[in-house]
Amino acid sequence: MDVPELLRRAACHVPAAASDEAGTTVADANEYLDHDEWEIALDILVELGDAYRSQIAFWDLLAEAARMMWLSRTERWCHWRRFEVVHGVVRADLQLVDPGVAGGRRIPIPGDGRLRPLWDIGDVTAAGDPDLYVARLWVESQPDLQPGGRAVVRLAPLSPQRWRRLVPGHVITMHEQRPVAGTATIVESALPLDEAAAVAAAVADPVVTGTG
Repeated sequence: MDVPELLRRAACHVPAAASDEAGTTVADANEYLDHDEWEIALDILVELGDAYRSQIAFWDLLAEAARMMWLSRTERWCHWRRFEVVHGVVRADLQLVDPGVAGGRRIPIPGDGRLRPLWDIGDVTAAGDPDLYVARLWVESQPDLQPGGRAVVRLAPLSPQRWRRLVPGHVITMHEQRPVAGTATIVESALPLDEAAAVAAAVADPVVTGTG
């Protein structure tokens, strides 16, 4: 498939009523496609991916289109959103420690999910030490996070099931070596679509058991 076909197939996944914060809809994306404005159409579809319950196929199509257009950051973002469809969303307000403090970074954190720091989410090992888990980090709304800076970030844990118990308000710490490199407060923790649907169904139709 060429780029226009990939984008048109992705557009078919978007409900006509879905719109982003600016009120843009899939009709706008298709109009730009009609005028061979592929990059603008791609940007619109990426934004619309957060306006409805997007599926894996949607992000796969957009990722391939971005790859063919040499838009590496957009491609990485589409792969990231695909991961979130499968494993759920974890967002946190991250404050890095000062670069002059032990554990503080002296160079910016790249914002496109390449950094894989360790996180203390409150679990401990059999010896009583913190049990640290790897999670990739994506910085929202900016290309990177400066030393000592603060931003809302998205996390992609390598062991997503271990993070299920986290809810907004939980505080976790980031580590690149032993000292704390940053402190993060969870602002969103959403189950993947399949699990969320299963939980909703169980709540709506609970199974009542008894001894007879």
